[in-house]
Amino acid sequence: MLRASGLALLLGALPALAAPPLRDADLDRLARFETAAGDALLQALSTGADADVAILTRALSGAPVPPTPSGDWNCRTLKLGGAVGLVVYTDFDCRIRGIGPTEWTFEKLTGSQQTEGTIAFQEGRAVYRGVGYTGDAPAMDYAALPAGQEPLEPNQTIPQVAVFEQTSDTTARLMFPYPLLESDFDILYLTR
Repeated sequence: MLRASGLALLLGALPALAAPPLRDADLDRLARFETAAGDALLQALSTGADADVAILTRALSGAPVPPTPSGDWNCRTLKLGGAVGLVVYTDFDCRIRGIGPTEWTFEKLTGSQQTEGTIAFQEGRAVYRGVGYTGDAPAMDYAALPAGQEPLEPNQTIPQVAVFEQTSDTTARLMFPYPLLESDFDILYLTR
């Protein structure tokens, strides 16, 4: 039987346990984050339209600050590198909710490509682990995804990993190294 102090310790540890461990392939993508960003940025800057490059510059501006991201956000997807060069989408709706002092849930609520998962600190940086999906089927939990990286037909459910940085009370970014669809590096630029 747990004593009250033991139960309090167990309950206090639960938020830290909520984020599932990262898959090996996602750890590898995070380890190659700087390479993905550099290669994709060179392509995006050399091929992107001036207006899109200006949005990319805003999305990457600002040093990270301690995150306090809970709330509703506008979020704009930027796809860099690979077959796309640079593509900037319009704003969609996203939501971040706190589930602990250093852990949050994240959802992209509108648009044809959805994502949902958890942001939690790992090795000194805030890391997003989640699933991206299209179609009418609900997303799977990240921990429930089968082994491998290939999209699961017909709903295109894929594992996603990103680095989260909040740069002010009104700006933040999720940066996805080597996403599994369409590009070499994605940025979800958040504003409010």
